[in-house]
Amino acid sequence: MVQALIDKAEVLVEALPYIRRFRDKTVVIKYGGAAMTDDELRASFAVDVVLLKYIGVQPVLVHGGGPQIGATLERLEIPTRFEQGLRVTDDATMEVVEMVLGGRVNREIVALIGRGGGKAIGLTGSDAGLLRVRRKRQDGADLGRVGEVVAVDPEPIRAVAEAGYVPVIAPIGADDEGLTYNVNADEAAGAIAEALHAEKLILLTDVEGVLDAQGQLIHRLTEADVEKLIGEGTIQGGMIPKVECCLRALRGGVGRSHVIDGRVLHAILLEVFTDGGVGTLLTR
Repeated sequence: MVQALIDKAEVLVEALPYIRRFRDKTVVIKYGGAAMTDDELRASFAVDVVLLKYIGVQPVLVHGGGPQIGATLERLEIPTRFEQGLRVTDDATMEVVEMVLGGRVNREIVALIGRGGGKAIGLTGSDAGLLRVRRKRQDGADLGRVGEVVAVDPEPIRAVAEAGYVPVIAPIGADDEGLTYNVNADEAAGAIAEALHAEKLILLTDVEGVLDAQGQLIHRLTEADVEKLIGEGTIQGGMIPKVECCLRALRGGVGRSHVIDGRVLHAILLEVFTDGGVGTLLTR
């Protein structure tokens, strides 16, 4: 029994220098995948975020919701088409995106943090010009109302955080005419992290992190390492846009980027406050 208490004390001692280092620093977290759908992982994630806020770290959440959008489109019998992994978003699909991301999913995350003992306020990127976008084209393909971020106004986010709340942001942007667009959540999180001069950008995924050619987790990568692994074909598929998002954030002034396994309980705390972590750390 005494040894168990000592073990707990040692965990706190290990965390102390990290708590000191990241106090008053902003950490932008892209929330998605299994961490959003599994009840135990959802509760674990909420506790992580609340704990960050209470010890002085400033968490900012940007969430996805692709499966929820897909399920709603199917229920409404609205056909879905993808181009190179991106959902083609016509006007009818965009109505569903706004309803699901800006409505149901965003409110559910705000309530989840409340049940974890914290306070959160939901925002969308189209609020107060937070995310300004333009129409995105993927190798010449017209994706409809899919946007790429051209500017971020961080002031609404800062106002919410400074008032003591956790900002929870749905990745919906607006163009100069006020037309709304669906934005990739990783891209939105990276752009927001740059605008806030965040200490960390953390992408939650459904894999361990970046893997080497033998399928083993790579704990740390530099920009040169990433370029080499992409060239060799070791980093491929859906992991390429994630690491590229991390590198853009680093070039934009973010301190460090992480790709971590959201299927692990308390993954955020393990990555931020322990020596080993549970994912891949990317640095300049």
